[in-house]
Amino acid sequence: MAKPGPKRSQPDDSPPFEIRPSGIHGLGAFATRPIPRGTRLIEYAGERLTPEQADARYPDVPGERHHTFLFAIDDDVVIDAVVGGNDARFINHSCDPNCDAVIDDGRIWIETIRDVEPGEELAYDYAYILDERHTPSAKRRYPCTCGAVTCRGTILAKK
Repeated sequence: MAKPGPKRSQPDDSPPFEIRPSGIHGLGAFATRPIPRGTRLIEYAGERLTPEQADARYPDVPGERHHTFLFAIDDDVVIDAVVGGNDARFINHSCDPNCDAVIDDGRIWIETIRDVEPGEELAYDYAYILDERHTPSAKRRYPCTCGAVTCRGTILAKK
């Protein structure tokens, strides 16, 4: 009788993260295994809109929180992850991120910028650009609760 050969492991094509409740905001993406620096995790997918269409769909109402499932690729294209989006929309903002958003050939990819340990929440700095001054009122409309030692208290980009 022949002896069985060594077991061959199959490549794990599943994403290296799962979506679950987050201490930062709502749901978040958490590493399920070690993820090395420089790993392209997922494309930020969704409906492609013009900035004017995005503004009409989600008007910026003074005193209300800003909608964060919109991601501008450039001056002409905004991705709305609410429509046709994927799990990338659950990757939260942090002022001390372990990921970055990379625009490559008109597509947005989320990539790790350092090694990530299992159980660690994936996050990138949204660095939202606001034309107006970053007044206390504006910062309250775009809050950050990442809890990092370096937290700016807002998802707004540094001026």
